[in-house]
Amino acid sequence: MDTNLHTASVPASSGLKQPYHLVDPSPWPIIGALGGFLTVTGIVVYAHFNTWWLLILGLVVVIGTAFMWWRDVIRESRTPGLHSPVVRLGLRYGMTLFIASEVMFFVGFFWAYFNFFLYPENVSGATTPMWPPAGVVTFDPFHLPFLNTMILLLSGTTITWAHHSLLEKDGRGLIMGLGLTILLGLSFTTFQAIEYSDAPFKFTGGVYPSVFFLATGFHGFHVIVGTIFLIVCWFRARAGQFNPERHFGFEAAAWYWHFVDVVWLFLFVCIYWIGASAVTSTSGP
Repeated sequence: MDTNLHTASVPASSGLKQPYHLVDPSPWPIIGALGGFLTVTGIVVYAHFNTWWLLILGLVVVIGTAFMWWRDVIRESRTPGLHSPVVRLGLRYGMTLFIASEVMFFVGFFWAYFNFFLYPENVSGATTPMWPPAGVVTFDPFHLPFLNTMILLLSGTTITWAHHSLLEKDGRGLIMGLGLTILLGLSFTTFQAIEYSDAPFKFTGGVYPSVFFLATGFHGFHVIVGTIFLIVCWFRARAGQFNPERHFGFEAAAWYWHFVDVVWLFLFVCIYWIGASAVTSTSGP
């Protein structure tokens, strides 16, 4: 054998130290994709055949994948040397782009809403161009919607308190601020469920109900996701896994929660307030 040829075929190390790392091989991306496929297929099957089992299976796979995948991410973040400063910077870029994509997601709903709000003649079948369409009774914006607005604004204050407590090494303030934010998030979801249960219109009642429930419903889903995010951070804070120098998991949750707050302000002003009908309906207590 030609030893020179054999030696030349082995790639030589550059000897340079670099701040990046390759994550361990993971089954969760492909399993998560399968879960998403099963979920979407399950929605179609339920719509046509009124069968739930495929949708439930897909949701179980998606939720299980999310739990296991983020468990691995947390373990990776606690392994010394893996999350270097440049890796943490990349995580910040990733979270920023994710929130930007979420902004564009809601832009689509607002675009649809203002298409009908500014041009009510685009409403199919409307005899008199007006918005909301004739016969639609909307919510009183200064009843439960206003209460929920105050709840979310207060939650933005408590999550900021928690962040500053972390920076000041105040563990008690961090846990209390996170706990109050979680309780406020759960309160918002509860009041929105009460509002939906007393809605004076149904999802299938035309253009207005469809846009209303899609926009506010997806926001409510984001509130639930953000609340789960904060609950995980609360347990991590109790375990002492955050410090003033390294706490991006908490910081990302705070960014996401502030995004949820801002979207709700636009929903409240555009849909509940300026889009209210001449006669409104209250809901809940």
